[in-house]
Amino acid sequence: MNLLRSFINANIRLSKWFDRQFLPSSFIKDGNQDFISKMAPSYLRQGMKIYDVGGGKQPFVDTKKKAALCLNVVGIDISQSELDRAPVGGYDETICADIANIHGVADGDLVICQAVLEHVKDTDGAMRSIASLLKPGGKALIFVPSRNAVFARLNILMPENIKRKILYGVYPNTRAAQGFPSFYHRCTPDDFITMAKHSGLAEVESRYYYISSYFSFLFPVYLVWRIWVVLFKSIAGHQAAETFSMVLVKVA
Repeated sequence: MNLLRSFINANIRLSKWFDRQFLPSSFIKDGNQDFISKMAPSYLRQGMKIYDVGGGKQPFVDTKKKAALCLNVVGIDISQSELDRAPVGGYDETICADIANIHGVADGDLVICQAVLEHVKDTDGAMRSIASLLKPGGKALIFVPSRNAVFARLNILMPENIKRKILYGVYPNTRAAQGFPSFYHRCTPDDFITMAKHSGLAEVESRYYYISSYFSFLFPVYLVWRIWVVLFKSIAGHQAAETFSMVLVKVA
């Protein structure tokens, strides 16, 4: 097992080296980290009411920043047990429900939804629900993996037990936060813009990312995948993104 782990780690290092040496910076920016550390924090303001969709046991805003900005945070998750495991003071209120079935009262300044909507069957309903949570001028911050990514296509095709066994075997640190069933229904940049418009939301900002770590455990596979991503982007533009982030404002 130690030998296998060493082999995997060596391939991961080689994959990262290849990216640094041969690809532009736009192809190596980690979307999830950019959303967490740069994009979403730039929209936090004093006294906001925030709906944290799918945060569960890990609220997006930590308790220290929540207190410093006097934020009112409502946690929404399909699992009550996940919400119950959140840090004390992480949420001011919790709602256990499927985001696609929420009917809000339009009192939110911000909705944060990080890597959640790929797990929702009714993405159109989820977008309408997100819009219902926001007051006019309120913003939704969304990060999601794209259905067009190779890993997403494989995820859709493979049985759940096999996917989890491979994922946890290669990346054991993902056991606590990943492995939920994924559907990627309409999870592409253009589909999200269309759904947003139909829900009374307008695009403020979008960021597209062209990297994921799923294939880095075996460099030859990673190399073929990286060549594909470069070619796909040259043909499809932002629709070739592996992951993407969007800021949507409620206009109606």
